[in-house]
Amino acid sequence: MPAEALTAENFDSTITGNDIVVIDFWAPWCGPCRGFAPVFEEVADENPDARFVKVNTDEEQALAGHFGIRSIPTLMIFREQVIVFQQPGALPKGALADILRQVRELDMAEVKRGARPYGEQA
Repeated sequence: MPAEALTAENFDSTITGNDIVVIDFWAPWCGPCRGFAPVFEEVADENPDARFVKVNTDEEQALAGHFGIRSIPTLMIFREQVIVFQQPGALPKGALADILRQVRELDMAEVKRGARPYGEQA
């Protein structure tokens, strides 16, 4: 299943409606983004239990700004509405698959003791 576009309009429902959300912040003019896209799509196809989405930073500047995206591509992963991974740069397939494995293995009770779920006020 190809990664869908993530926008400000569908952001909340995507994050709250899925256990694991993998976000690729990208732009159409970005060479490394275009190079990473097939890897992202391939790993998405191999992991149907996770939701893979893409944020076009040119079209969704407010969303990119909210998360302080300064370099693209940037990969961000939410698990149970908590950001558990964020890193700029394109990754090889094996590295992305390994990060996703580690995200699945996280003790979310432990993670949540020190984190605020998305949408919760300080």
